[in-house]
Amino acid sequence: MDNLTLKVIARIYTDFGEKFGVPRQSGLVPELTGKIIFEPEYRVPEALSGIEGYSWLWLLWGFSKLPRNKWSPAVRPPRLGGNKKVGVFATRSPFRPNPVGMSSVKIEDIQLQTDEGPVIIVSGIDMMNGTPIYDIKPYLPHVDCHPEALGGFSGQFKDYRLKVECARELLVCFPPDKREALLGVLAQDPRPAYQNDPERVYGVNFAGRNVQFKLDGDRLTVCSVDGCTI
Repeated sequence: MDNLTLKVIARIYTDFGEKFGVPRQSGLVPELTGKIIFEPEYRVPEALSGIEGYSWLWLLWGFSKLPRNKWSPAVRPPRLGGNKKVGVFATRSPFRPNPVGMSSVKIEDIQLQTDEGPVIIVSGIDMMNGTPIYDIKPYLPHVDCHPEALGGFSGQFKDYRLKVECARELLVCFPPDKREALLGVLAQDPRPAYQNDPERVYGVNFAGRNVQFKLDGDRLTVCSVDGCTI
């Protein structure tokens, strides 16, 4: 067991083709959805029997785009400005001895009979498109929820949100079911925390489109979508 090999049981398909813009934690943008499709070996409806009795799941997944065999005992959390170091085990940084992530997601739909086998639609995701999933476990509110728990340095940012300005002419470039999710992603401030240049234009790829924006203080303004401005 010292060299346990994890099997990829499924992959999640999301609107993020790259990691820039992906929320830093699950649940920060409830409107973001993902589609879990199982690998052929695990496309067995019986494996999901009873899952309809739960409303939330834990996903254990891999930081598949990180260099292998790279970890840091101390890291610089983005929310601390990218300058202050803390221990990696006091964070959810991807630069860990084992590059494993965990997310709490809400079940939106369960489709047992599709051309792709059983499919689970979840919301509140924080993963790139195609992220490998190693395990799925039910969220148990009577043991997994601890309202009295201390949140460390993360507690000071629990209500953090930017004011987002996006002209309707640009917002309608996205399907109606993607618009609130986009605004939620931008409100979480995709930038590295140490970058604070009001003249710099940033770009995030979301739902197959390139969204460019600028920031001034706590106000984010969308400049263009796929190069189209107003």
